[in-house]
Amino acid sequence: MNFDEIRCYTDNEVHEILEKLTNEKQFMKVVSTAYPLMPKEVIKERLLSYHSQYEFQKDFIYPFLQYLEENTTKGIELLGLEKIDRNTAYLYISNHRDIVLDSSFFCKKLMENSMNTVEIAIGDNLLIYPWIEDFVRVNKSFIVRRGLNVRQTLESSKVLAAYLLHTIQVKKSSIWMAQREGRAKDSDDRTQESILKMLNLSGKQDDFIQHIMQFNICPLSISYEYDPCDFLKAKEFQLKRDCPDYKKQPSDDLENMITGIMGYKGKVVFRITGCINEKLQGIAKKTSNRNEQISRTAQLIDFQIHANYEIYSVNKIAYDALTGENRFVHEYSNLERIDFEQYLLKQMNKIQLENKDEKFLRQKMLEMYANPLINFLKATNQQ
Repeated sequence: MNFDEIRCYTDNEVHEILEKLTNEKQFMKVVSTAYPLMPKEVIKERLLSYHSQYEFQKDFIYPFLQYLEENTTKGIELLGLEKIDRNTAYLYISNHRDIVLDSSFFCKKLMENSMNTVEIAIGDNLLIYPWIEDFVRVNKSFIVRRGLNVRQTLESSKVLAAYLLHTIQVKKSSIWMAQREGRAKDSDDRTQESILKMLNLSGKQDDFIQHIMQFNICPLSISYEYDPCDFLKAKEFQLKRDCPDYKKQPSDDLENMITGIMGYKGKVVFRITGCINEKLQGIAKKTSNRNEQISRTAQLIDFQIHANYEIYSVNKIAYDALTGENRFVHEYSNLERIDFEQYLLKQMNKIQLENKDEKFLRQKMLEMYANPLINFLKATNQQ
């Protein structure tokens, strides 16, 4: 099967693509913003010196991610490396918080642990300008085609599933993929069964569990202390409530990307939960019904993600404010509570809407911060 339309670029193509990108005025403008102290000619010279993805990522992408870690976070941790085999390729399926940084920060931490970076699934709805596709594919991303009709979607899904399996089993390269299409705006992370059904399209489809085990699925739990896009997500909730036909524009995605990249995130924790193949065998023993197996696999991924969240004081404060229970009141200080209330106010002040519903927006923002804790409590039997 030919994967040229979606695959990430190979090392042999890197130099040619970067040469093409250096002639894109808009690309060079964006890169100059990321490296303001570096003259454009030096940037161009550096980009033209790379002949592999690793060189490009390590020498050009990594320093910018390091800048973001130092200036927009309180530190990023990657935990759970002891649960994986460094010589095995995995399909990391994670909850999805930030359009760009979920996968980018994960790759950064893998590099720091002397591990290969992952290939990254990215929806073509985010490829707002033609040069963005070249940029992401040279940065080890492959394209998920969206907005197709039913027949095209099926064909596209078959190619995507085959590419994923080829990448894991033949290229022996790990992959990062979100558990759902788009971010969970309310932070209630649930795996879409359609993703698992898509993976099954690369097999004979009669033995779901045996086939899905070939992907070495490894759930990855991502926890940001603060979500810089929280106010944009709350705004979108009201827009959808007030106008059911509301559709985001490409400019909205761009605003979310920039806000997510440059905004303050506090502490960030990535927790690898381990390959679920053994647990999948347990599902196969309990039921032979394919739909039931798919449903239970989605629930298993959710459980692994929920039980491995990093819980912050802001989650506890939001939970108490949302439920009125004061369950965690002794686990955070009054000063932390006041700080969070002021943070919410500051974020809500950024929302510009004609009929701004303050009560609704506050409710939605509290849900974003409380839901990870609510799901953590359910997963760890602390309801």
